[in-house]
Amino acid sequence: MEKPGRREGRRIVLVLYPFQGHINPMLQLGTMLCSRGFSITVVHPEFNSPDTSKHPDFTFISVEDCLIDEPGDSMTFLSTLNANFQSSFRRLLEQMMKREAENSVVCIVFDVLMYFAQSIAADFKIPAIGVRTTSAASALAFFTYGGNPSRDPRLEGQDTELNFLTKDLPALDLKARNDATLKAQAEVMHSMGQAMRSSTAIIINTMDSLEQTSLAKLRECFSIPIFAAGSFHKYAPESSSSLLKEDTNCISWLNEQAPKSVIYVSFGSIAKTTKNQFLEIAWGLADCALPFLWVVRPGSVEGCEWIEGLPGGFNEMVKERGRIVKWAPQKEVLAHSAVGGFWSHCGWNSTLESICEGIPMLCRPFNAEQCLNARCLCHMWKVGIELENELERGAIKKATRKLMVDNDGKGTRERMLAFKKAAEICVEKEAGLNELIHFLFSL
Repeated sequence: MEKPGRREGRRIVLVLYPFQGHINPMLQLGTMLCSRGFSITVVHPEFNSPDTSKHPDFTFISVEDCLIDEPGDSMTFLSTLNANFQSSFRRLLEQMMKREAENSVVCIVFDVLMYFAQSIAADFKIPAIGVRTTSAASALAFFTYGGNPSRDPRLEGQDTELNFLTKDLPALDLKARNDATLKAQAEVMHSMGQAMRSSTAIIINTMDSLEQTSLAKLRECFSIPIFAAGSFHKYAPESSSSLLKEDTNCISWLNEQAPKSVIYVSFGSIAKTTKNQFLEIAWGLADCALPFLWVVRPGSVEGCEWIEGLPGGFNEMVKERGRIVKWAPQKEVLAHSAVGGFWSHCGWNSTLESICEGIPMLCRPFNAEQCLNARCLCHMWKVGIELENELERGAIKKATRKLMVDNDGKGTRERMLAFKKAAEICVEKEAGLNELIHFLFSL
């Protein structure tokens, strides 16, 4: 597709949700749109501000969020952030619309967790496009099953796939209105659902080759355009804003390892483990007798600053075949020839990155849609192996070896390579991205 030259008058305003797994795909999307001729303004909370130096072509605006600290409860944080952000964002938009050079704001593109943006855009008569940084299946499940007292009738009957997937979603008892947490969760889910349904369009970081059925169902349920424009990271490989410092020295260590020999272990930017789980993971990796690269975020093990909770004799047992880092350049790691498997929390970004590199997955979801992603990976697509029940070193050893080297894991590894090829074809065609760009230029 011909890429038009950038025109300052065609500006898109991105509204970020301030966590790693949401910041990166939104900035990747911004990079994609910028390369197709749009000027990009990124509006973000003060909390967890992105690294602006990596995106010199963007205009970044930090908006007061009135957050003293990150609340422990995610739903309370989400609700508070949306409430606090509204007035500041409205004032900002008023200022932008008054400036002659900024008069042509094409649309507001917002992470659906920042659902307030849709109603404010509507007040200014500006098109608003919601972005799902998770899978199409999770969008369908959460906004038609989760928190919805009456399921969409179009999902009943023969839709065994969705019933199978939503089995693992946390249920909401909407009658328990006296429970403040449940009530807040129901209200947030409702607000996000309303924002999606009222948007001009929806963008999902996924591929038709991966989620054709879920996308078809979404398009039946929503009377607005839905664009599968992913995988974003393949269109904007250099676009990222890590909130943690990446240890790039681990790439030199990978260079010394045999092809497809290393199991890469990372549970994302939020998940935490108990001390006992940490010990079982450590012994499981030691006992599997395979090279491993293990990401342990500072503070991710309860009661520990970093890895002081490692069992005695661990370092002597693993010697040079094990490497532990605080954070890794994940896309580069997964693309490395030495990596043969990925033990993941099954966040959607990690899932897409692993599929696009053909790396089979060991799946241990922690919460939310990660459970649904794991079910897709292990039971529908069969490109992963799930670690169920309590973490135990023997089960970890067995599953790791099955994923990496044993004959009974060969089918899993071969299917993931087929998924990689399908993803490459989808990204190369740019069908979803081209449809999105055409739509944006029609606004």
